Amino acid sequence: MSTHKQDTITFKVDEDLSEIIRRLPNRSDFIRKAILHALDNACPLCQGTGILTPGQKRHWDEFLRDHTVNHCEECDSLYISCSNEHVSDHTPSGL
Repeated sequence: MSTHKQDTITFKVDEDLSEIIRRLPNRSDFIRKAILHALDNACPLCQGTGILTPGQKRHWDEFLRDHTVNHCEECDSLYISCSNEHVSDHTPSGL
């Protein structure tokens, strides 16, 4: 039987957020799920910082030689497609 050691992590929040969090029925579970969701949806390149390092920027510029960032009018999302492909994997339905 495997047991996972738990650790306690604290962080500061402003008074308004503190009041909202205090009202939650299961604060720890909510915070755990929110953090896991944020990590799961973070940009794989910048890892959620929103900023590319100079090395990442060089790689990104090289990547963009054969790729474009496009906007899907159906779902209003940005997506990347390869300019060498004939058909995008993100073709809106009905086309």
